[in-house]
Amino acid sequence: MVYSANGEQKMMFRVHNSNWTPVDFDGITLMKRPLPGAASPQEGLKPGFSNAAKGQMARRRQAVAGHAERIAVIDVETTGLNAAKDQIIEYGAVLAEGFRPVETFSRLVRIDRSLPQQIVSLTGITDSLLQKEGVSPQQALEEFLAFIGRHRLVGYHISFDMDFIQAACFRNQKPVPTNRCLDLLSLARRKVYGVPNYKLETLLQHFSLLSFPAHRAAADCKLELQLYEKLKE
Repeated sequence: MVYSANGEQKMMFRVHNSNWTPVDFDGITLMKRPLPGAASPQEGLKPGFSNAAKGQMARRRQAVAGHAERIAVIDVETTGLNAAKDQIIEYGAVLAEGFRPVETFSRLVRIDRSLPQQIVSLTGITDSLLQKEGVSPQQALEEFLAFIGRHRLVGYHISFDMDFIQAACFRNQKPVPTNRCLDLLSLARRKVYGVPNYKLETLLQHFSLLSFPAHRAAADCKLELQLYEKLKE
């Protein structure tokens, strides 16, 4: 690079990544070219990663290969679509390692209102079933939070589930989970082309998994785990 400077030449030179070097010759700056065959200060350097970095990456690959990350696929069934006024009636979660289910969680929630008929028709959950097999909202939430722990959460349109879980935490004065989350809906939009829409049943059918989800929390978690595996392929 040549730039203006005080002096007889009114200019100076600066080099970068070159064997040529500026030298002073009786007050005049000249560029010195190395002799053919002379050792280069850059000789022996090759592009790429250092040996230390390569070793670190190899250790990370071995760690990943030796221990798959444990994730929690989650799903909730609710009385409606508004987290501010509707309630969770069922929690579901599946702990998995390398797309292999390890443990399943399912809990019905006993609520103080009658279920809308469209929810009964959609899920098969009835008021009598909730009263017979459900637990209190606080107990269901506590058991669900203990089950998912700090694992990364995976779900279809997971923001919907998290809105209801956060609302339940506020109602029951529990800390809101801060787990990392992965949304299968967003992942499908990035990876799947040629489908008429990105509804869960459409994606399941696209991958020949199932035509329609069960609309029961734990069962849908298992389907979403299979969908996640297909999307990762």
